[in-house]
Amino acid sequence: MSTKTSDLLAAAAPRTVAVVRGISDDQLSRPTPCPDYAVRDLLNHLYDVVVNFQALARRREVDWSAKTDHLTEGWRDRFAAETGRLIEAWADPAALEGVSPGMGLPQETVGEMALTDLTVHAWDLARATGQRLDVEPQVLAALHGFMDRMGDTGQQMGAFAEPHPTTPEATPLDRLLARTGRNPAWHP
Repeated sequence: MSTKTSDLLAAAAPRTVAVVRGISDDQLSRPTPCPDYAVRDLLNHLYDVVVNFQALARRREVDWSAKTDHLTEGWRDRFAAETGRLIEAWADPAALEGVSPGMGLPQETVGEMALTDLTVHAWDLARATGQRLDVEPQVLAALHGFMDRMGDTGQQMGAFAEPHPTTPEATPLDRLLARTGRNPAWHP
């Protein structure tokens, strides 16, 4: 069984997992496009995203304040396994029904938030560690649709910074990143 959300997560996840696997221990202190996060911090946040959005798919409340260091022995493999569980959680059609009790948003929107974090933070980590991230066209299309609906709200809630200007030649990925407040030309 699958849903549109799980299909999109399944398209994005292998690329995110590849970026995470490509991060060496000596890169963990590097800066990222997220000014408050070094690579280690952003990896821990992305790990929390992958685990917490599994719970949100099941309409469970989550604690975003817990600051666990997930980067212990075997963390890359555990991240890959948890990402697989994220896809499975959103493959249940019931995961997309109704409103999230913890977030007060339609469950479908919550699933799109997971896709956004999985993709955009993969770019953040790739850029910080000298890797390349290609994003599937259907994922980019879905994320632009999400930003059309939720970008202003996300900015008001502090999830996104002020949009960054782009040029007419900007790629769809660069435009998406700019919409989330990132400078697509950012380098460490």
